[in-house]
Amino acid sequence: MVAQIIAIDGPAGAGKSTVAKDVAKQLGYVYIDTGAMYRAIALLAIKSQIAFDDQDSLTSLAKCTKITLLNEEDRLRIYCNDEDVTEAIRLDEVGNAASKVSTVFGVREALVDQQRRLAAGGKVVLDGRDIGSVVLPNADCKIFLTASVEERCRRRVAEMKVRGFEADEANIAEQIRERDYRDSHRQHSPLTQAADAVLIDSSDLEIEEVVDKVLVIAYSR
Repeated sequence: MVAQIIAIDGPAGAGKSTVAKDVAKQLGYVYIDTGAMYRAIALLAIKSQIAFDDQDSLTSLAKCTKITLLNEEDRLRIYCNDEDVTEAIRLDEVGNAASKVSTVFGVREALVDQQRRLAAGGKVVLDGRDIGSVVLPNADCKIFLTASVEERCRRRVAEMKVRGFEADEANIAEQIRERDYRDSHRQHSPLTQAADAVLIDSSDLEIEEVVDKVLVIAYSR
């Protein structure tokens, strides 16, 4: 029987979201982009000029924010308090801010509650940093997807060039290392591989190959 809850964890730039979306599509499951939820809170914090060390304000913001994930025309769109923020949350500034916001216990508590409710019915694929270890420790399929810093940097540079942006490879690589350290050393729910998660290194693999590996594991559960 195929796994009902698939959790894909790993560092930034490892390809989690792309793989999770494809796996969900092939299985006919719902894809829950947990990273987008933290990015949405980070975006609101930036707009509201809330300092990233103001834990009380960030927690209040997370508790009163309505985040909706909708599949529209074969694409996941993110709504924050009914505003479409799908594109805005993908800015580098927001991504770096999300890594800081996610260290706040109150923010994590509020969003984890939402994530658990969304996953309760099964037939879902979630990706993030702590899905298999904290959010859904009883998930019946856990993947830890990683890739070298060099490969993740190469992918990010290529993505930025496609979007028409200049890319400083050395600066991007340093940002990736800093984010890895911050994510894996935060006090609450750090990035870690769950004991029962299957490790997949995507450094030398195409997306299709990674998806196939995940599907094989999901069907073996």
